[in-house]
Amino acid sequence: MRTPVKSLPRLAAAALSAAALAGCGAFGGSSAPSVNGDTPIATLLDAPRGSPSDFDVNVGRRVFFAPNSADLSDTGRVTLDKQAAWLKRFAPYRIVVEGYADEPGSPAANLDLGRRRAAAVAAYLERRGIGAGRVKTVSFGNTRPVRRCPDASCWSQNRRAVTVLDSVAS
Repeated sequence: MRTPVKSLPRLAAAALSAAALAGCGAFGGSSAPSVNGDTPIATLLDAPRGSPSDFDVNVGRRVFFAPNSADLSDTGRVTLDKQAAWLKRFAPYRIVVEGYADEPGSPAANLDLGRRRAAAVAAYLERRGIGAGRVKTVSFGNTRPVRRCPDASCWSQNRRAVTVLDSVAS
């Protein structure tokens, strides 16, 4: 049986809608959209293995902290374990661990908290086999927030340490 010509636009619209809805769940949570369920699309398109974009997309640069704390969470340790494995595999990279704080507190206290957060990350990576000579730390306190807002609900994004690939060791 042949489909009437006037039904084709409706059929095409339905197919496009179904395809769009099928992809909606792929962007939720922490999983990236993938081709076969194993390899994130961003890896295939944008992140050559061993590149800084590979580190960003497939490992993660940030770990987050509780208020007024430099203690690593379980989630933070999982991210740092991935970072250590990646840094061992792609050994030429040096890193800078940047420590940050949220809004409350004096500038001096926030710089100190950022320093302690960066040091906690560096020490963890060193215990996982990343040489101290490859790791530098710096604190920005609360001077470089991810988000500025008067509401404490968004401050958690600013309580972080970020691992930045600095250079290739010579």
